[in-house]
Amino acid sequence: MAKQDYYEVLGVERNAEEGDIKKAYRRAAQKFHPDRNPDNKAAEDKFKEAKEAYEVLSDANKRSAYDQFGHAGVDGMQGGGQGAGGNGNFSDIFGDVFGDIFGGGRNQRSRVFRGADLRYNLELTLEEAVHGTTVKIRVPTMIKCGTCEGSGAKKGSQPQTCTTCAGHGQVRMQQGFFSIQQTCPQCHGSGKMIKDPCGTCSGQGRIKENKTLSVKVPQGVDTGDRIRLAGEGEAGENGGPPGDLYVQVRVKEHSIFTREESNLFCEVPIGFVEAALGGQLEVPTLDGKVSLSIPAETQSGKTFRLKGKGVMPVRGGATGDLLCRVKVETPVNLNDEQKDLLRQFEATMKGNQHQHNPQASSWLNGVKKFFDGMKF
Repeated sequence: MAKQDYYEVLGVERNAEEGDIKKAYRRAAQKFHPDRNPDNKAAEDKFKEAKEAYEVLSDANKRSAYDQFGHAGVDGMQGGGQGAGGNGNFSDIFGDVFGDIFGGGRNQRSRVFRGADLRYNLELTLEEAVHGTTVKIRVPTMIKCGTCEGSGAKKGSQPQTCTTCAGHGQVRMQQGFFSIQQTCPQCHGSGKMIKDPCGTCSGQGRIKENKTLSVKVPQGVDTGDRIRLAGEGEAGENGGPPGDLYVQVRVKEHSIFTREESNLFCEVPIGFVEAALGGQLEVPTLDGKVSLSIPAETQSGKTFRLKGKGVMPVRGGATGDLLCRVKVETPVNLNDEQKDLLRQFEATMKGNQHQHNPQASSWLNGVKKFFDGMKF
């Protein structure tokens, strides 16, 4: 029976790139693999055809011979003398294609691992966050062992090649036609074994230690911001690079100010006489006191904006403002004389409520219309 064209078997063009050929074989192998199609002779034959086509088209020399002479140019080149149609060692090539799914290629050597990133929660006052500061923090972490310089081996000795995986870091598991690779259980993927472990780190190459770091906090940071300290995380394994340290910022509540992005807000209580007659009021800012002019007849809830007295954003931009919201305070703990004076004051306003209390008059008129329109 005449063999089918290898390019047609894999469903690729004759000028297909190596990556496209590999993808096509992967699709065919997944579809027709005997483990997925038990007792299906037709699927097994298609799997063998796909494997044979891939063996030829993935090899530059074989592909060149096939392109020139067809099947006659490669029939004598099939590995192991079994021919392309035999059961042979097709699990090897299947493992090459799918090895990345199960942990890497067969020739993988000693593996290094980047150290873990660490997180430190840093609590700041509002003043520290707005103006910036430098703080010292103490971080528990894993650092490279100074005795063995991270090798894990006793001083004067060296790690040896793992006898289980022969230094590959991977071992192959065969299940019928299906071959997979997994991390070596003996060396955990490093490809090395330590016969004489370092006494300081017990062969780990790392030791636990608390280290003190100086963190420069830029001005304008806010809750949720992170400061990255490159290389200050845990030391890597097998000589791998260290991770990073992320300082997570949280700003404590302030007794006077609240913050929204670059603006600050505060509530300023004033007496009703001051609200009625106006005056000067000292209000705090994060840079010191400033004088705020309160105009006559100021109502409770009036907000005054102090330009540039807010926060300079950490990522740049204009400095925010301080917004002071006035709260008119009703006097308490009055003595008899003060109460009499208020009653006299109230008497002078009778008959002129709409003039002296326009909001109250407007509200009362609205209430009157509301009840007049109701049907009982």
